[in-house]
Amino acid sequence: MQYKILGKDLKVSAIGMGCMGISHAYGKPLTKKEGIYLIHKALDYGYNFFDTAEVYGPYINEEIVGEALKNHHGKVVIATKFGVKLEDGSTGMPIVNAKSDIIRKSIEGSLKRLQVDCIDLYYQHRIDPKIAPEEVASLMADLIKEGKISHWGISQVDEIYLRRANAICPVTAIQNRYSMMARDYEKLFPVLEELNIGFVAFSPMANGFLSGKYDKNTKFTTDDYRSKMPQFKAENIDKNKDLINLLASIAEEKKATLAQISMAWMINKKPYIVPIPGTRKAERLQENAKTSEIKLSKQEVKYIDEVLAKINMSEIFLGTKHD
Repeated sequence: MQYKILGKDLKVSAIGMGCMGISHAYGKPLTKKEGIYLIHKALDYGYNFFDTAEVYGPYINEEIVGEALKNHHGKVVIATKFGVKLEDGSTGMPIVNAKSDIIRKSIEGSLKRLQVDCIDLYYQHRIDPKIAPEEVASLMADLIKEGKISHWGISQVDEIYLRRANAICPVTAIQNRYSMMARDYEKLFPVLEELNIGFVAFSPMANGFLSGKYDKNTKFTTDDYRSKMPQFKAENIDKNKDLINLLASIAEEKKATLAQISMAWMINKKPYIVPIPGTRKAERLQENAKTSEIKLSKQEVKYIDEVLAKINMSEIFLGTKHD
């Protein structure tokens, strides 16, 4: 496993582990024992960056991550999130709330569930339009002074909010959807470079689509988010075949898998991009970890970008409840 620096000084594995799927969004959750086993396998493969949120479960995901990593403090980076509740507790539409008293309550709950004294990276999960970014950032500065968090970030953020928040308390990383099928946030690259902010990419394989392992016969249960995502609908499988063919041709040349190439493309594009794929299988964890060893030249990345720009792929779902 290779490693990268987010922001000024947060050292993380070049591939992180998105832990959401252990207990949230992808059908029947794993048991606590199964989730802990999976996280321990990630440690074996060199991962040190683990991403969760209080809303995943809710709460259960943080408990599993906390139990799995309780003997590894100081050697791992744990990221969690605040500011989103689900209206019925586990599904339904998200409700955003960034009031200071709510965040204060959230941080205490997360610290307890994660079994830590200080959270390494604390994200605002979604923007609350009713609360100014300066107010949220000021509270983050207080939490840093109090030793309850060491770094903070923002998920699904735009340039204006990011600049205003960063001016009050430096942001270490943003976490936005990014993959070969969702490239809109590349417009933030100049801002991230100017402010020295990392980009943590969730859904780097478009929720698994870019692995090439799904076809028109694939069926998902209704409690699996992918059942509602356009890229997995039968009519869109053929529309996106050019993208899969591109990945397959490069994968063959590099002796890699399609999934590895989809992430190697982004980690070789910019030194501050860190994908956090999720999985429930130990063999996929190992496969994803080996992505950090795949080298793509600037010319190869540019070629991929140029081909992607010409592919008329179906858009993936960009709503707020699917991560």
